[in-house]
Amino acid sequence: MIWLTWRQFRAQTVAAAGLLALLAIAFAVTGPQLAHLYDTTVATCHAQHDCQNAINAFQSRDSFLQSLVRLLMLAAPALIGIFWGAPLIAHELEAGTQRLAWVQSVTRFRWLAVKLGLAGLASMAAAGLLSLMVTWWSGPFDRIGAGRMDPSIFSERGIVPVGYAAFAFALGVTAGLLIRRTVPAMAATLAVFAAVVSGFAGKVRFHLIPPLHLTSPLNMSWVTQTGIGGPAGPNSLLVNITPNVPGAWIGSSSVTTAAGSTSLGPPPSGCGENSTYRACTAAIGRLHLRQVLVYQPGSRFWALQWYETAIYLALALALAGFCVWWVRRRVS
Repeated sequence: MIWLTWRQFRAQTVAAAGLLALLAIAFAVTGPQLAHLYDTTVATCHAQHDCQNAINAFQSRDSFLQSLVRLLMLAAPALIGIFWGAPLIAHELEAGTQRLAWVQSVTRFRWLAVKLGLAGLASMAAAGLLSLMVTWWSGPFDRIGAGRMDPSIFSERGIVPVGYAAFAFALGVTAGLLIRRTVPAMAATLAVFAAVVSGFAGKVRFHLIPPLHLTSPLNMSWVTQTGIGGPAGPNSLLVNITPNVPGAWIGSSSVTTAAGSTSLGPPPSGCGENSTYRACTAAIGRLHLRQVLVYQPGSRFWALQWYETAIYLALALALAGFCVWWVRRRVS
């Protein structure tokens, strides 16, 4: 049974191995150069008082490979579910070949367990190797700004891609088992996977660990516009906040008065059309504004990674258990 499953799955395995090998070569060539460039430009930019230009120049390096990496990390789990998971059972149910295996002393449980185990582990291994290489190669880029805690980057680093791959694969197998047609199962897998992952990232991930709250006096350099419109209506004070927690994931930010009100009211008298910036800053300072940030610190990166990965692995195991039950009780 293992040999037969390998025969059915070897084309996907060879294709994935070839792609990983090509990426490994590209990363091995460009990775050390990126690390050296970061150490000699961005890491020393404070001494030269030119950090923004150094960061912009560094982030433009290997832009094609950066775009390719992001595309691969976003698409890889979904592709695993579509092309590895969905056809695994659906194709056999369409052709009826599962009956040939069942009449040759191969139990339904063993037939499904071997397929799920061999292909599922291969899916997780491919995603894990891809994530490992990308995490290493992208390290210099991730030291800038919010870095790996950035919501758009978090899901492309560490171990969560392994969880995504396991869930996508199990979801594809489940869709193929229920729908019994390969192409519709592939479409259903993509739709459900995209909905679950995007919903989890937007609504659940930030709250896996209770976020921290930071309240401090408003840095006056962050007051960027006045007299344009704010919480109190037209011509009210508008204050824009720039997060001051480097490497952290800022969930929300707000400005309050000393009394706790979020309605800042009209601009103070020192912020008229002909006022100087210094006079307006002093007038705003007399309002005793405070900044409130709700954030996840960078030190929680691995804790959040493990929590999210565990959730997706649990979902994958639940789907695998459902598949076993369905094959033993419902499939003929």
